[in-house]
Amino acid sequence: MLQQIARQQGTVEIAPQGSTPKAAALAHVAEQYGYTYGMAYRTGFKNSLVRVRMYRDPRPDARVHEAATITAHPQAGNGGTVPGLEQSSLKPLPEAVGAVAVLKDLITFDVMALYIADRSQKVKCYLACAALTGLMLIDRSPVEAVASGGAVALLLTVAFQAGAIRRRKIAQRLTAAGFLAVRDEQGGQRFLRPGQQLPGHTNPFA
Repeated sequence: MLQQIARQQGTVEIAPQGSTPKAAALAHVAEQYGYTYGMAYRTGFKNSLVRVRMYRDPRPDARVHEAATITAHPQAGNGGTVPGLEQSSLKPLPEAVGAVAVLKDLITFDVMALYIADRSQKVKCYLACAALTGLMLIDRSPVEAVASGGAVALLLTVAFQAGAIRRRKIAQRLTAAGFLAVRDEQGGQRFLRPGQQLPGHTNPFA
């Protein structure tokens, strides 16, 4: 990631082998070099990898922040200190814990969009339960078939509700932190800092 930043790329891709907290910690580091959070999504085998995309902030104060960070951490990436993190670790320093927690919420909120079923997805899932019940009627009693299909439908309902409740709680925390809720081109909900716009192909602040 630091190599991408050193090349002053327009976008920086973060994909740590690990948990969302690690991705949030690295995103915080990128912010210290004048980048801002853009989006997060799952990729890789069975969607096991969280990928975060950061955009280079073209505003003058971001460049001032970047210059100050480079001056304070000249050996970052070469065994030296990294802004916001403990030495040789992805654990945030006490003063960075709050900022990393906010980034973790942003990442989690975006990633969870993959698992928040809309009405059409729910209909498909419940139709699949009905089809499962029909198949089980071939070699099982009606009571067993209905019970099995109903159990699967109940589990899906609980999963849908649990995901929606967790995402609403994250949305409340982001709103309390000063973020603004917007809709992207696909109609999905996103959260942006005041004055920030949804990322574009070149300049997310244009």
